[in-house]
Amino acid sequence: MQYSVDKLHLLTLNVGFAKHIGDWNWKNVRSPFARLYYVTDGTAKIELPSGVYTLLPGHLYYIPAYTMHSYVCDSPFSHYYIHIYEDQMAGMGLLDDWNLPFEVSADAMDLELVKRLCYINPFLKLQQSDPTVYDNHQTLMSNLQLNMRRPFSDKVESRGILFILISRFLKYATPKTEVKDDRIYDSLAYIRKNLHEQIDVEQLAERACMSKDHFIRLFRRETGDTPNAYVIQRKMERAELMLVTTDNSVKSIASALGYDDYSYFNRVFKKNAGITPQQYREKHF
Repeated sequence: MQYSVDKLHLLTLNVGFAKHIGDWNWKNVRSPFARLYYVTDGTAKIELPSGVYTLLPGHLYYIPAYTMHSYVCDSPFSHYYIHIYEDQMAGMGLLDDWNLPFEVSADAMDLELVKRLCYINPFLKLQQSDPTVYDNHQTLMSNLQLNMRRPFSDKVESRGILFILISRFLKYATPKTEVKDDRIYDSLAYIRKNLHEQIDVEQLAERACMSKDHFIRLFRRETGDTPNAYVIQRKMERAELMLVTTDNSVKSIASALGYDDYSYFNRVFKKNAGITPQQYREKHF
């Protein structure tokens, strides 16, 4: 696959320094933005679906958007935090295409870069470290608006720093879906760009000039998912983002994602998120 840095749109939602004394303990956190940490002193743990990891000084840590995780801390622990929002509403997000390592050793200059990001964005510091306080519609929208109103020079510098820090992880990243067949790659791109449409397997197979059965087998071999499962996953991730970043009604969001049957959309969303769209929105307001 060919990737263009011009399509990587990263915004700093929050950035700051936090010092804890055994009080960084939050369960089942899942957000529409990614998190990056630089640890300065002490240790803590993060529980991820893949296991439990210890955070150590001098290292960078990355948690992708939409990843369920928990924090465990029972001793002094200090770190810098950066919450990163990738603007995907106008196109395809790129970070979602990669398996980034959870931990990398920090470069000698990374601490100064993080400090500089804090310095030029003092208004993005969290008032509290409790995710239930800051991980909500009001805070997210407020920070996005603050980003838009910043001086252009600060936008450029902030984005440049994020690019450098994310590059530490991209150096060791592997594609989530290493598609070798151009027809399946084209199908993935089509799906990601047309989440507002009703997308069915027959339509995708026809675009790929294959029979339906052949297309399903090849798609699953290349991606590990069925076409329907992949489409639903992408639509539900976009639904979560829209529920948090817009004031659109749930029904209009369903329609915007190609679901004419509002009840069916609710059922699919609940199956994937564990709660209804309305409950998800209320949780983040």
